[in-house]
Amino acid sequence: MLVDSHCHLDFPDFEDDMDAVLGRASAAGVGVMLSVCTHLSRFERVLDVAMAHDNIFCTVGVHPHEAANEEDISTRRLVELSDHPKVVGFGESGLDYHYRNSPREAQKASFLAHIQAARESGLPLVVHSREADADMAEILTSEYQKAPFSGLLHCFGSGTALAEAALAIGFYISFSGIVTFKNAENVREVAKTVPLQRILVETDAPYLAPAPKRGKR
Repeated sequence: MLVDSHCHLDFPDFEDDMDAVLGRASAAGVGVMLSVCTHLSRFERVLDVAMAHDNIFCTVGVHPHEAANEEDISTRRLVELSDHPKVVGFGESGLDYHYRNSPREAQKASFLAHIQAARESGLPLVVHSREADADMAEILTSEYQKAPFSGLLHCFGSGTALAEAALAIGFYISFSGIVTFKNAENVREVAKTVPLQRILVETDAPYLAPAPKRGKR
């Protein structure tokens, strides 16, 4: 049985054919799916999808793109929203320096709130990191030294240094369809070095379909 460790089943892309999508996933051997929250205003929908299906679970959190737009990204609020048996983690949260949707300081503040929520609840953290390797490695390492927390790096597309920093604090590393892209040789090289028991797989649906389906849902 496969576990899709990261998808976005609340997105409008799936409103018209959710049952067909889930049927195809099951036929392909996907037994469990984690639907990941990107904005607290979407959390109700994320949770509704998870509650409607025995094999779907979810997270609660704010994507770094939305860090400056969310009114209340407090640890207290995150922990309160996580108090449901279908909620199994926080995120996705982290740092994204590829785009400038939110200032870096806002992203960092949001990320720290999610880290503390993971500490207090014992639930794992789903981490988004894009073109922010140095800052991400520093935050993960320094915050873990203060008090431990668990989690994973989702949709890994970074370098060896960040992978090593994450593995050093017990994190898992999740690989998406990116690992099949022609220009992702560096990601494939990192994947070869990660212990098998620390590897997760994901679709990040509706994004990042593997080659040769790249660009399709």
